[in-house]
Amino acid sequence: MASRNRLLVPKARQAMDRFKTNVMKKEGYQTDNPAELKYEVAQSLGIPLQKGYNGHLESKDAGKIGGKIGGSMVKEMVRLAQEQLKQQ
Repeated sequence: MASRNRLLVPKARQAMDRFKTNVMKKEGYQTDNPAELKYEVAQSLGIPLQKGYNGHLESKDAGKIGGKIGGSMVKEMVRLAQEQLKQQ
């Protein structure tokens, strides 16, 4: 299933995918493919996410997957911003 997320700057997709992969590697996930990352996170959380239709998936479980990924990315962005402020 294609991502519905739209970046303000579409050309930034590759950099954001690379950022997501690097952040999640720091969290202990191994995949280099950002499209596969949600499946690895779901597996680690014990959530039965599969490729294709996931109508059986409860929204709280979907939120756990997305929250783990997005939350980790936001924490890293805040850390990077604080680091830059300290250098000024």
